[in-house]
Amino acid sequence: MLGRIVVSILAASGVAAFGADKSSAGVPVQVVVTVAHHAIGAPQTITRSDLSVVEGVEPLPITNFVPLNGKSAELELYVLVDECSNCEFGPKFGELKNFIKSQPHSTAVGIAYIRDGCLKIVEKPTTDRARAIEALSLPAGGKPVNPFAALADLIGDWPSSSARKAVLMVANGIDAAMTSQLHDATAEKALEAAQRSGVIVYAIYHPSADYLSSDFSQIHSGQVHLAHVAYESGGEAYFLSPAPLPSLAPFLTDITDHLANQYLVEFQIKPGESSGLRQIAVKTSFPDMELMSADRVWVPGIEKVEPAGKRREK
Repeated sequence: MLGRIVVSILAASGVAAFGADKSSAGVPVQVVVTVAHHAIGAPQTITRSDLSVVEGVEPLPITNFVPLNGKSAELELYVLVDECSNCEFGPKFGELKNFIKSQPHSTAVGIAYIRDGCLKIVEKPTTDRARAIEALSLPAGGKPVNPFAALADLIGDWPSSSARKAVLMVANGIDAAMTSQLHDATAEKALEAAQRSGVIVYAIYHPSADYLSSDFSQIHSGQVHLAHVAYESGGEAYFLSPAPLPSLAPFLTDITDHLANQYLVEFQIKPGESSGLRQIAVKTSFPDMELMSADRVWVPGIEKVEPAGKRREK
């Protein structure tokens, strides 16, 4: 389950008037590739020649490759906690604090909560660890309300920057108003927002205190939707059963390892008539290497400009 690829898409600038030229040349799209390690013992270092990007069966030319370390490792990371996820949370509170403390100085950490389904940002991304930890508080409890709307709001309101962006979401994933356990339109909306903006979602399932009296099919559905949004945005989801995880520490360590082993890959892709998400795959020449990535990227469309001779005189 860990073997996926993290995708961060930055919309190409300068989609200009010359549609025919651009269509043949393609537009640049950037992808953050994470090398996982659980199956091979330790992350391997990769080079540009070790990777290929394809759309269907068509290879796409890679135009840039940057290991994300040093100054290029700049990251904005939100810790997003659902207030209803309050079951035996006490010891895990200290684990979240240690996770924040362990992040490199190039990582800015923000703190946000989901309260009655609404987003509440209490600290914007900051490199001041004390401020971030001070903003962190135990979830107060409450009835489950769709957490994905708040996630979509967080992503939609996130100011653009050159930094990578990721969310660590602690929630049960349950939408009590959902009519279908197989499809959650709000989860799909959050996923599309993440893929379009290049936000990586890591999800840790944690239930409310009354989970033992809850509908277990609803709990399972919440876990499935958390996993869907996390994996398809290029992140990871963590849960073992309907019960709370005994400890968050090993999974927080796994997330830290993922964030420390990433590469920025830029490639060219032909634009369509309109902007939209397009399915791609990033592959490696190493048979045992595990990569993580979202399966869709946002590609800007061709801007059509009316020929000057057909413009109406004013």
